[in-house]
Amino acid sequence: MNGLIEKDQELLLFLNGLGNSSFDPFWLMITGKWFWIPFYIILLYFLYKRFPVKKLIFILIFIAIGITISDQLAGIFKVGVARLRPCHNELLMAKMRLVTCGGPYGFYSSHASNCFFLAGFLSMLMGSRYRFLPYILFFWAALVSYSRIYLGVHFPLDVAFGATVGFLLSGVFANLVRKIR
Repeated sequence: MNGLIEKDQELLLFLNGLGNSSFDPFWLMITGKWFWIPFYIILLYFLYKRFPVKKLIFILIFIAIGITISDQLAGIFKVGVARLRPCHNELLMAKMRLVTCGGPYGFYSSHASNCFFLAGFLSMLMGSRYRFLPYILFFWAALVSYSRIYLGVHFPLDVAFGATVGFLLSGVFANLVRKIR
């Protein structure tokens, strides 16, 4: 396990070290939730075009429940695992670029989990109708997830684990929606 943690720290330092202060505002914007509101409105439009209003409301409720579960699970893991964020790790702080920081614990990334939940869920529900959509959604999820590493608030394994949890939850919820429909 120590070897894996060392590799995770090395990868963080490499990826975080690729940054430049002139790009920091861009990555802070990418990680921010308000920046993506127009994107969410476009996704809502695609949902509206694809499903009748009653089904759309049902799907939106499932999205809200899925993201809530994804987010709350991340909070439980953060406290339970108690792995310090890179920006709170005294051994790493001197070696890395500190752009921003969050609470003390970072395992696992709720940003990655929530984004991959939404990407997976919408891809499974609408990917056959809008074939380009899964590519856009997973690119978006990866971009937001990478921003967390760039900014130094999550280790790569925090992000990978969060993305995996979100994607797995998306499969469960998409299958529930299909069965209930």
